[in-house]
Amino acid sequence: MRDPADRLLTIPNLLSVLRLAGVPLFLYLLLGPRADGWALLVLVFAGLSDWLDGKLARWLDQTSKLGALLDPAADRLYVFCTLLAFVVRDIVPLWIALVLVGREVVVGICLLVLRQRGWGPFEVTYLGKAATFNLLYAFPLLLLAQGDSGWAQVAQPFAYAFTAWGGALYLWSALLYVYQFFLALRVTPGKAA
Repeated sequence: MRDPADRLLTIPNLLSVLRLAGVPLFLYLLLGPRADGWALLVLVFAGLSDWLDGKLARWLDQTSKLGALLDPAADRLYVFCTLLAFVVRDIVPLWIALVLVGREVVVGICLLVLRQRGWGPFEVTYLGKAATFNLLYAFPLLLLAQGDSGWAQVAQPFAYAFTAWGGALYLWSALLYVYQFFLALRVTPGKAA
């Protein structure tokens, strides 16, 4: 009998695939015709589907190995591409993007080293999920905060707060992953206590 964790066709996986497909659409809308309203809707869908796919996976008992790969991959791709587009559009300063992308590079290098030594990926932490949650909500607010409209003025302090909090949590979670990395280097896979 097939292991339920090996399932490919699940509702949460479909949501993750749709979220991944939204990345090039988002980039096109934001950088091509500068259709900020439509780009905002794509970002909102990404944030909601990120929350919903995890809830549905647990609720419908549809967790899978593919979902465990797709969900964080979609999150990281959205963070990277959104930061890139926001730097191009002067929505966020380059240094913020470099710090957050640098975090991904450091964690990615740690993952590569662990895999070479026989370890699987880091276990996703609540802190890491909270960081991603904050950033995925900061991005639409940052986009909404552009311009001089009343909505922009209302969104601006919330956008900056979610960005600061999400960025701080993102870096804190990276420190925890690096700590786990150094702990794992001291233990042979399969011999952990």
